Amino acid sequence: MKKSIISALFLSLSAVTITAQTAREEIKKNVWLAGSNYLDYNRQLPDFKYTKAPKGYVPFYMSHYGRHGSRWLIDKYAYERVLRPLRAARRDGKLTREGQETLRQIELFNKTTHQRLGDLTTVGERQHHGIGRRMAEHFPEIFVKPKHVAIDARSTTVTRCILSMVAECEELMAANPTARIHNDVSEALQFYMNQRWEGRVKEIGDNTRELRYGFANSNTHPERLMQVLFNDQQWVSDSVRTKELMRNLFEVVINMQSHDDTPDMTSLFNEDEIYDMWRIANVGWYVNYGAAPQTKGLMPYSQVNLLTNIIETADTCVALRKPQATLRFGHEVCVLPLACLMELDSCAVSVENLDELDQHWINYKIFPMACNIQLVYYKPKRGNGPILVKALLNEREATLPVAPTATPYYYKWDDVRTYWVKKLNNFKAEEP
Repeated sequence: MKKSIISALFLSLSAVTITAQTAREEIKKNVWLAGSNYLDYNRQLPDFKYTKAPKGYVPFYMSHYGRHGSRWLIDKYAYERVLRPLRAARRDGKLTREGQETLRQIELFNKTTHQRLGDLTTVGERQHHGIGRRMAEHFPEIFVKPKHVAIDARSTTVTRCILSMVAECEELMAANPTARIHNDVSEALQFYMNQRWEGRVKEIGDNTRELRYGFANSNTHPERLMQVLFNDQQWVSDSVRTKELMRNLFEVVINMQSHDDTPDMTSLFNEDEIYDMWRIANVGWYVNYGAAPQTKGLMPYSQVNLLTNIIETADTCVALRKPQATLRFGHEVCVLPLACLMELDSCAVSVENLDELDQHWINYKIFPMACNIQLVYYKPKRGNGPILVKALLNEREATLPVAPTATPYYYKWDDVRTYWVKKLNNFKAEEP
């Protein structure tokens, strides 16, 4: 018995040690994490050792919102902003050998982007096939065992989101050919599936540019990189916006993980530069979409309509107590503020000093490509006991902002619902 207690304590301490890794240490081990919202979902999969449900409880309903998978860059100028100064340097004979190779590789890749900007890639498609397959494997009581299980799948009107929905639904149909899957795509759904800033949230969000760009410029140090790419630093000083080029080049390089068989160009940047590029993105996303005190903690409320839909749809499905699933497919600009609004784990943390944000709030844990939030509802096999809910953030068990049951990660749905409804009502009451 004593040995068991000691072993359990050791395992607990080991888990704390592992999870206490800093973002710098994690990025050093896996440079692709520095991609923030460009991170390939499959590069940080959990171990899937889920906490067992309380005795006598079984899952019967899933409510989900997920982002599309990996994609080509969206901005048609994303590559041009890098190619233009490098081509000018080539014309004037100002590229080093490394600069010439960098230009060559980006020019080759740029050809593949023709009329592809924003499209789902094969990497992104695989991500969603994997998620759909694991849904069926982890929750067969919802997706596999019942005949004619009802699955309502909806997407925003963006093609990459629709194809992501298709990939997951293909896996669910393969796992249960009797499933009844209803797919829906419509502008009529956009008010909650892809809600934009409104009211006070929009007013405050529009005023963050100076704050974000000030942090970005003070933490961009392009001097070494310019010496790697160019052989004449006076020409660089006269002809290149060095900080912008560094950030634009990093965006192109780090999103190469969204494609198969592309060159790894991350060696252009050293460890400190990579970390700085990530910190800049981390602050930008936090201020724009997180519960940042710099924006009065209001940005997560951009997703009021989405959380309201989640609650109201759950009301119907929970009342029926039949195996069902509601799947929604959209964008990271919804998943990120939604996770903060729901207060999953430490997503809603408030950090005054942005220079210390990387110690408290880490964006790549929330919204990689194909990021998703799954709420899994449990009912007692017999009787009419309380409905329980468990939250998964990117398929990892996440805490919710109310007291759990005796079993970690399992909460009474009535408690969670009451908390969220009160929060939404308080916000709506303050809106002009």
